[in-house]
Amino acid sequence: MASSPARIFAALNAERPPERATPVMGRAIVIGGSVAGLLAARVLAGHAESVVVIDRDDPRTAGARPGVPQGTQLHALLPGGFLLLERLFPGFREHALAQGAVEALPAGRRSYLDGRLKVVVPDDADSLAGTRPFLEGLIRQQVLRLPNVETRTARATGLVFDGAVTAGVRYDDGGAPGVERGDLVVDAMGRSSRLSDWLERAGGERPATRRMRVDLNYATALFRRRETDPRPTLVMALHSPAASSDVAGAAFFAVEDGRWMAMMAGYGDSHPGRTADDFVHRLRSQFPPEFGELAGNEMLGDVRTYHHADSRRREFHALRRLPARLVSVGDAVASFNPVYGQGITAAALHAACLSRYVRAKPDPDAPAREFFALQKVVVDAAWSTSTSADLALPHVDGPYPRGHRLRSWVSRQIVTATITDVAVARRFNRVVSLSAHPNSLVTPGVLLGALRANRRAR
Repeated sequence: MASSPARIFAALNAERPPERATPVMGRAIVIGGSVAGLLAARVLAGHAESVVVIDRDDPRTAGARPGVPQGTQLHALLPGGFLLLERLFPGFREHALAQGAVEALPAGRRSYLDGRLKVVVPDDADSLAGTRPFLEGLIRQQVLRLPNVETRTARATGLVFDGAVTAGVRYDDGGAPGVERGDLVVDAMGRSSRLSDWLERAGGERPATRRMRVDLNYATALFRRRETDPRPTLVMALHSPAASSDVAGAAFFAVEDGRWMAMMAGYGDSHPGRTADDFVHRLRSQFPPEFGELAGNEMLGDVRTYHHADSRRREFHALRRLPARLVSVGDAVASFNPVYGQGITAAALHAACLSRYVRAKPDPDAPAREFFALQKVVVDAAWSTSTSADLALPHVDGPYPRGHRLRSWVSRQIVTATITDVAVARRFNRVVSLSAHPNSLVTPGVLLGALRANRRAR
């Protein structure tokens, strides 16, 4: 393993699946057909004779799945996640564009902070825009066409253990109980994962769960898009905690099927845009002119809302007693404030952790501590990025990490400098998109560059 978190992070971002399958196990079982579960299945397909994905939703169902309550909300595929998907699925870009995805090139992205347009190039990396069901469907198509991946529509009810080794999964298929046996089990059951209960029921430990309450309220609406090749394709406008607005921010993307998808977010008692009239009014009155132009289009359907109570992480890496042949990925391990768009990219990085772990041919009868150590680097980075911003919100009351005041001041200087300084903005965007570790941002050179840029701006 590399010696520093930044080097581990760089290696994970460069991870690629093997060019040809090299089976080191018989059957792998993935519980959950989420993005994290699908990406885990993609990785394991290169190292297992067969992979089965167990999910209560039929994996071939189109549209928003019932098991994804946030599926109707706006989702961002960060440039870092897009590059990881390209490595997992060569030709992913062309396949996505052929099915209607909209290419979000750097020149087509626009960003505001407190009404000020960031005058720098926002990023060097391309991305894609699309609804969550569309993006998830693209990934599902790629995974299910693999010859050694199959699915089972059933509800997982528990684990089967052979001493200290995980030997399979119990499931309920329409009232008929069954057991799927395998050589590795992956928990991808999302925020509502029942793995902690199953471990405790079997006489093991529950992982400690850390939470940061954020009380985020989302509202998303679709609008008709007349332009076939829109510019810009993606616009974001954030309000800092010091701004006199009860709306934290808004964004709109060009998505498939000739539509715009617009989002508005507020915290605590702020529930912006719960009705169509309120949604349109706020877009026109509280955000830059592009949002008013968007609001002049026909709204398609109703405004859809979603509440995200807290960011949370389950610390599997710290368990003293951990069954062998068992790992957990995606939101089942850590889920963050969704305004930062980290979910799909974090899931792809968890898959990269799984790839490196299995490629090393670990002892199958020993707990997967090497995997959880790799994953902790990813979770720590995403957690640090999202929660440091959340701690600046007036209604969030901790927990505060050591050195919070100094870190908060440094963060404000860097974020402010992204409005006018190209070098700082690009470094910042690599961290936010999970392409680079946060440690790469808090260096003397970056901070001095930010201070100089802010002095020039004043």
